[in-house]
Amino acid sequence: MLGTSARFPRISRRLGFAAVTKWVEDSNSTSLPKFANGIYHTSMTTMNISLPDALKEFVDEQVEQRGYGTSSEYVRELIRKEQDRLQLRDLLLEGASSVPTKPADDAYFAGLRRRVKVRKSGSRR
Repeated sequence: MLGTSARFPRISRRLGFAAVTKWVEDSNSTSLPKFANGIYHTSMTTMNISLPDALKEFVDEQVEQRGYGTSSEYVRELIRKEQDRLQLRDLLLEGASSVPTKPADDAYFAGLRRRVKVRKSGSRR
């Protein structure tokens, strides 16, 4: 049987290894908890890559030092971070090419604070 972190890598990182381990031990199940269905459960395909010895050693060190269960978990995390970086880059470029609006100066933030205070006082009723 695979270790908990190998079977549920993203869940174990988000919830904590102990919580997922307890859930797996209690349920003795290989399926995901209901809250994670459709979010984390994806089919996997295999991809083989060739690395020079120095890069393989680096990956192995990162897996051990950062607590990944396998080198695949580490590589998946790198890919997710790259996807996030590219999405952020696209958003920044979109913002940079958009039409400028009013400057976010002291008056802007003062008005923002006033609106928040009004909402807070209105929600206490």
